[in-house]
Amino acid sequence: MKKCIAVLAGDGIGPEIMKEGLKVLDAVAKKFDHTFEYKEALVGGCAYDRYGHPLPDETKKICNSSDAIYFGSVGGPKWESLPAELTPERGALLPLRAIYGLFANLRPAVIFGPLADAASLKSERLKGGLDILIVRELTGGVYFGKNKVKSLILKEGAVQGDYAVDYMIYSVTEIQRITKIACEAAMKRNKKLTSVDKANVLESSKLWRKVVIDYVQRNYPEVQLNHMYVDNAAMQLATNPKQFDVIVTENMFGDILSDLASAITGSIGMLPSASLSETGFGLFEPIHGSAPDIAGQGKANPLAQILSGAMMLKYAFGLNKESNAIEQAIMGVLEDGYRTGDIASVGTPKDKILSTSSMGDKVAEYLHKLKF
Repeated sequence: MKKCIAVLAGDGIGPEIMKEGLKVLDAVAKKFDHTFEYKEALVGGCAYDRYGHPLPDETKKICNSSDAIYFGSVGGPKWESLPAELTPERGALLPLRAIYGLFANLRPAVIFGPLADAASLKSERLKGGLDILIVRELTGGVYFGKNKVKSLILKEGAVQGDYAVDYMIYSVTEIQRITKIACEAAMKRNKKLTSVDKANVLESSKLWRKVVIDYVQRNYPEVQLNHMYVDNAAMQLATNPKQFDVIVTENMFGDILSDLASAITGSIGMLPSASLSETGFGLFEPIHGSAPDIAGQGKANPLAQILSGAMMLKYAFGLNKESNAIEQAIMGVLEDGYRTGDIASVGTPKDKILSTSSMGDKVAEYLHKLKF
């Protein structure tokens, strides 16, 4: 198979972890006889410094001619004072989602067995590991709704000042298509789906719940569906996460819950994500930020970037065996005690604590040794 990949490494630790992600993809290509062509482009703060915009036309042209986008990380203090539309996150990531219709965000929250002790919950609550998939609607809701700020001039003695309004808007079609993605994922797992909303307060959530119930009953009757208010869902994730398998929710709730779920696993340096369109085109990135404080020091954990590459192989290219091979290689590396600094314990031998590049080398090495 031959595929063209837009490589957007971004800012901070992005370039160094992307290097390791490509290293492992090259190992996959060699082992399974595929050809991956990489087209690199600037995005985020580095793109602003060069072109005056975090998502320049040249970058969009490269993405348009590619089969998937492999994304690193963007942002940093250097660009925080820019106008909102020119900040790396708002000026690059949000437009990429809109341009390519990336409406479905898939974020696994997985605890690898060898890292169970690093999790934030007591081990008895995570016995047997943890494997949750959060399916977040990504292009609707309050983040993409109309917003406005107005000044109030009131009568003497009354409160004066600005007020702000944000609209949380969802259509039946938007809810149906994200429900379909969640149901398809549930069917491949344990046929269990939790829909999270705030239907006791929000009209958009009342519609959400009504549409989800109807869609699942008509199209996926095998899926066990239950509902949970977002505040209760947050509490349950923090105290009893193993009750969940696949969670589907709207944009802002998904943003919050997926970060909470990632904290439970012990390190955001281990967690990938995929953002998909209806055509299967996608953007694949680690969930962590650009970590400019450790950039260039060889301290960054590249495993989330590498696992994002595995998700790209699975969801964009349909290469399930190759994706599983990357996961198996990482499991082997961890089982043999190798760690980056962020996931090392007090008892980890110094010779098992690896730099960014050494971890990438180790994963590629273990992948090469796998037998199929």
